[in-house]
Amino acid sequence: MKACMKTVHSASYEILRRHGLTTVFGNPGSNELPFLKDFPEDFRYILGLHEGAVVGMADGFA
Repeated sequence: MKACMKTVHSASYEILRRHGLTTVFGNPGSNELPFLKDFPEDFRYILGLHEGAVVGMADGFA
C-alpha cells in the first residue's frame, strides 16, 4: 500500500486553518502563483494594487 504524503502546499493551508487564518491579503507576483494554485474554497483572497496598501488592509483587518 502506497503512503499518501502531504505536499508543502497542502500543509501550509492546514497550518493556516489550524490558527484560524483563512483570509489572505496580497498583490500576487510570479513567486506567489504556486501558493495560489488550487486556492481552497474556504479561504478568502483580498487583492490589493500595491504591497503597501495590502499591508495596511491586513493590519486594519487584524
